[in-house]
Amino acid sequence: MCGIVGYLGPLNPKDVIVQGLKKLEYRGYDSAGIAVIHQGHAKRVRAEGKLKALEEKLTHEEFDGHTGIGHTRWATHGAPVERNAHPHQVRGINLVHNGIIENFVEIRTKLLQEGSILTSDTDTELVAHLVANEVDKTKNLLKAVQNTLGKLQGAFSIVVLWDGSPDELVAFKDGPPLVVGIHPEHCFVASDVQALIAYTKKFVYLEDREMVQLQKGKIQVYSGSGQPITKQQVELDWNPEMIEKGGYAHYMLKEIYEQPRAVAAAMEPHIDIEALRVRLAQVGFGKPMKSLTAGSFDLSDDFAKTSEVLKKTQKLFIIACGTSSYAASVGKYLIETLAGVSVEVDIASEFRYRNPVIPPHSMVMTISQSGETADTLAAIRLAKEKGAVTLSLTNVQRSTIDREADGHLYMNSGPEVGVASTKAFTSTLTILNLLAICWGRIRETLSEAQEKEYVRGLLAVPSQIEVVLAFDKYFLKASRKLQEFKGFLYMARGVNFPIAMEGLSSSRSWPTCMPRVMPLVR
Repeated sequence: MCGIVGYLGPLNPKDVIVQGLKKLEYRGYDSAGIAVIHQGHAKRVRAEGKLKALEEKLTHEEFDGHTGIGHTRWATHGAPVERNAHPHQVRGINLVHNGIIENFVEIRTKLLQEGSILTSDTDTELVAHLVANEVDKTKNLLKAVQNTLGKLQGAFSIVVLWDGSPDELVAFKDGPPLVVGIHPEHCFVASDVQALIAYTKKFVYLEDREMVQLQKGKIQVYSGSGQPITKQQVELDWNPEMIEKGGYAHYMLKEIYEQPRAVAAAMEPHIDIEALRVRLAQVGFGKPMKSLTAGSFDLSDDFAKTSEVLKKTQKLFIIACGTSSYAASVGKYLIETLAGVSVEVDIASEFRYRNPVIPPHSMVMTISQSGETADTLAAIRLAKEKGAVTLSLTNVQRSTIDREADGHLYMNSGPEVGVASTKAFTSTLTILNLLAICWGRIRETLSEAQEKEYVRGLLAVPSQIEVVLAFDKYFLKASRKLQEFKGFLYMARGVNFPIAMEGLSSSRSWPTCMPRVMPLVR
């Protein structure tokens, strides 16, 4: 979950990169660094610890170039010390990397045999050596990267800057996300759109084994074999204010209070316009919306025959990780109860590493806030290999999981920066409720009157959440008293049991708490 930011353009690269890295701090890191062109060569500054330490080092540093790269590192190979921090530099090659190079032992052994001098313990530096060796031969950064790509095994996203071509960046990936920001005057590349949303709303997502070359006024994507590719641009309806803390003490608190809007936005595409407008007005959500019939629920234009697909589906697998898996377990109760469809919930990492039996007429649904969760992505690919219809529920349109699924649903909760999920979790629960209701009507296990009753109940949820949040001062008072306790016991039954599990997951982060979850029995 490291952070990458690359920039080429008229702005000060140092400022663009540092501000972008700050937007990626939620990913966690233990060191940071940047490399920016100065007097024809990349000047590198790195620091252990938080970005504040890097900023202090950069206070009096000046750069006259227009191109740079930056990185926040979470140590995998080598201790979290400055010499292992990115960017890594080898004979004019400057390189940042997310992920793991699985064949690093073989690469390291070969480089040492060839006389290469290694200055860090990382697998990343090895890639810099490989690119430098290829640049020595080709004198062309794009060609050097293409030649290097075939030598790497693992999961990686990499951005390269070469002193020999100071107005060029080349990036490539296989696994971890990498997104290119589109702007007529600037070139951006980053591991998450949140780092770039202050500058552009238009993006191109790289697929695995694709490369992108960024030059002044030009962005070109290539296949791994070097063939030019035309990519679809995605325009996100996000803005910088949605990511800023907006006066709240921290992002998680802000996102807790955004839940009424998030739940309303999740419902918006699927429920009667007039009834929903009344509820949305109560929470200040006045966005124009298209008219839909009460309780209608279409998975996407890609599922033109949604009803037929759901009618034929006899078993649903829901695949997710962490908080999303607890939401999936709630969905299991809802769909089995309202639609009478058998549901199996799997942790994505377990699903992908076993040989799951997926019967005919099965659907595999994946849930991922980012749409880039590696295990969940692998699970959806496995499901497609086995012939299952696939459905994704994500918060980021055109993310990798969203692009690869047959059908698409969206949380619509806006950017979630806090590590502990709040609004994405409640938005997911909203969509799962709607899916269960829709499926029940299609299978005729719910009557029209029952459907309307459930929909009316969902319409009330945003304002009900606001009522709960209005008691925040009492929760603060209670929390101060509860923090004196050394352990908690969560008890729940049925649909609330997964909610108790999510509470357990959150409370484990408290250093003095020993929580347990037990099913509530009669």
